[in-house]
Amino acid sequence: MLKYILKRLGSTVLILFGATLIAFIMVINSGDPLQDLREMQSDNVEFLMQERIERMGLDQPWYVRYWSWLSGILGCFAGSCDFGVTMSGQPVTPLILAAAEQSLRLVFVATMVAIVVGILTGIATAMRQYSLLDYVVTFFIFLFWSLPVFWAAVLAKEWLAIRFNDWILEPQFTWPAILTLAALLAIIVPLVLGGDPLRRIITGGIMFAFVCLVLPWMNAVNFMASPRLGVPIIIVASLVLAAGFTALIAGIRNRQVLYSTLLVVLVGIVAYYATWGLLQDPPGGWLLLGALFVLTVTVCVIIGRIVGGDARGQATAASVLTGVMMSILILLDHFMYHWPQLLSLKPRPIRTVGSHTPNLDSDFWVTALDQLTQLWMPSVLMALLSLATYTRYTRSSMLEVQKQDYIRTARAKGVNERTVVLKHAFRNAMIPLVTIVAFDFAALISGSVVVERVFGWNAMGNLFITGLQISDPAPVMAFIIVTGAVAVLFNLMADILYAVLDPRIRV
Repeated sequence: MLKYILKRLGSTVLILFGATLIAFIMVINSGDPLQDLREMQSDNVEFLMQERIERMGLDQPWYVRYWSWLSGILGCFAGSCDFGVTMSGQPVTPLILAAAEQSLRLVFVATMVAIVVGILTGIATAMRQYSLLDYVVTFFIFLFWSLPVFWAAVLAKEWLAIRFNDWILEPQFTWPAILTLAALLAIIVPLVLGGDPLRRIITGGIMFAFVCLVLPWMNAVNFMASPRLGVPIIIVASLVLAAGFTALIAGIRNRQVLYSTLLVVLVGIVAYYATWGLLQDPPGGWLLLGALFVLTVTVCVIIGRIVGGDARGQATAASVLTGVMMSILILLDHFMYHWPQLLSLKPRPIRTVGSHTPNLDSDFWVTALDQLTQLWMPSVLMALLSLATYTRYTRSSMLEVQKQDYIRTARAKGVNERTVVLKHAFRNAMIPLVTIVAFDFAALISGSVVVERVFGWNAMGNLFITGLQISDPAPVMAFIIVTGAVAVLFNLMADILYAVLDPRIRV
């Protein structure tokens, strides 16, 4: 495996070298970088032109200019990256680092949302092939897939930003809205869960009553302006997750797995109180949260291995999933705690332009909330556009795998359907999906150029388009090398994951 990885890294270097060489030649010949100066009537225009010629090396052969740029990129291996300077003399390195952080954050969030929702939807439709659920989901995912980005972005700005900002000033659910939402969920939830007609009627009635009780309660406590989960809700939700993951992975009667997940919930509640003061103003911000997340996963693995006994593999998986979801609930509770503070500084929390609010001077949580409110419109839009890919590939892969002999054998031996679907079918169906994830991530990076332009993000897309318009090669090449490196890295990860998902695959 190590030999294979080294080979792939070598081929990656050659691919990036060839791509940057071709792109550099095309960019420097795409226009006249002195065009704006030629149109000036200033007395010092000759001086300005000569200065730009020397700065950009326009008097040198193309291969000398390319080698000068490549030498700065190779300095990254020594810890001193130099992406060159723009036409105006501004260093590109700090620009591309700030822009890459915004673009990759957008693409990563959109990809994760699309993967989770798409895979779950694909499994559900494969298990209920040719049902009403299958037809309805197919219709909507292809509707999302066919939406023009610019038109969908306009709708998102209108309904997810402007209308929401108007509503959040006095966030109250009206009874017509409550009854409409309750009726929709009373239809959708039984459609997803399935069952006989009586079970669907009972499920729909429960959902209708639940919505009609919860939304008025949220009105009474002004939940949307001052939201909180609180310890009781976190405990109840965590216990439900623990039981759900246990039932899904090992069966609710497997006591060792159940005890592992319940112990994770207990440790999580203790950690909630122990870290509350530390997380009010976390030193290091996201770095500290990332370290705590790694610690959470480590503790969950230890609990699963120790308490799980003979079922330690299943206990570890259930414990990690329970711990991760509980961590998300705790993180959500902290964000909710600081939501009123954001509203006091920014009564209309969602801007239709930009990735953050300029000059917002506040603590970590408020700043992070501001970034998240600006992130959710473009990320949801990009996730919807990618949803069809993951849903259809998951559905087709699951249907193909279910026709295999080992699936029929497992069912004939009396293996329960949960084990057949999750352990035997889904794991093998994931193999083609790994390739799709790698390609889709690269496609989303290129697609984010349009989305960033529509939403006014000053990220890599803006650098790329501006550089092309004025024939400035440095920012364009920075965009190509960063996105190209991420794309080939994800393809390498996909090749490695093949052997992890299917032990029959050997490099």
